[in-house]
Amino acid sequence: MTTIKGPGLFLAQFMGDKAPFNTLEGICEWAAGLGFKGVQIPTWESRLIDLQKAAESKTYADELKGKIESYGLTITELSTHLQGQLIAVHPAYDTLFDGFAPKEVHNNPAARTEWARQQLLWAAKASQNLGLDVHATFSGALLWPTVYPWPQRPAGLVETGFGELAKRWLPILNAFDESGVDLCYEVHAGEDLHDGISYEMFWEATNKHPRACLLYDPSHFILQCLDYLEHIDIYHERIRMFHVKDAEFNPTGRQGVYGGFQSWLNRAGRFRSLGDGQVDFKSIFSKMSQYDYKGWAVLEWECCIKHPEDGAKEGAKFIQDHIIRVTDKAFDDFAGTGSDEAFNKSVLGIK
Repeated sequence: MTTIKGPGLFLAQFMGDKAPFNTLEGICEWAAGLGFKGVQIPTWESRLIDLQKAAESKTYADELKGKIESYGLTITELSTHLQGQLIAVHPAYDTLFDGFAPKEVHNNPAARTEWARQQLLWAAKASQNLGLDVHATFSGALLWPTVYPWPQRPAGLVETGFGELAKRWLPILNAFDESGVDLCYEVHAGEDLHDGISYEMFWEATNKHPRACLLYDPSHFILQCLDYLEHIDIYHERIRMFHVKDAEFNPTGRQGVYGGFQSWLNRAGRFRSLGDGQVDFKSIFSKMSQYDYKGWAVLEWECCIKHPEDGAKEGAKFIQDHIIRVTDKAFDDFAGTGSDEAFNKSVLGIK
């Protein structure tokens, strides 16, 4: 077994226009001061990283890594959640998702997809240059508008959708394979990979590509009423990343999973700061340790009530307190009698 690394912090939700959140140096100093040991870098945030430069220049990558390490921090992983989303966009969402891409590709889905593809290819090389072996992303979605089908889905629509999704991702997965990096899809509502079965369909469509792995985030399963502990039992061999995020689901006679078009504050299912929701993290950390998870436990803060700085401060300690230093011996070693083959046969009455 391996002791989980952490606590790490995903910086995406903390970047802002005021110090210390508007520069790499400032946010690293702040995170280290709270007790975080690693940071996960959102690659669309140019104040944190020049993704193309990190892919094309080992010198730049080494300098970036050294700068972050000077604050006592490690780069846990890079993230392309926003760019990955744009690999596959249903036309219903074209206008909304244009905001994830540069203005020069707005109103041009083909150009936007090509931009996103290049971003992922750079992310593979940048991860390699930074000495990372896992990477976080979203799958994008062609089928999501039909998740609760009315009218009914045409026969074969799902197969066609996953076939196209795999076609778009396979060259990217191959590039990550060449770079020695696992591509970890965050299973998330709004993505075609939103639960275990949809991940399995995608994985099958990619011919079970060895780099098509998972980012585990239990908060999204609370909101789906999915068994997030059994999910680890089923998929632990594919889980390479871990977002530590809390959530709660409190259905009423007026609303349930779909939330009645309410704000996050007024939904039955909502994200919370660590310890304020319903996720059983003690069991999660036990299972992840049991299955020899070798990666980082990274705080992703999303809460509709608590201030983010308080969520980060409390979250660092919360993760640290839940990390299990795994044992290097069996608890009953003291009672061992020692043995060899002859002794074992005598115990069993074998001659």
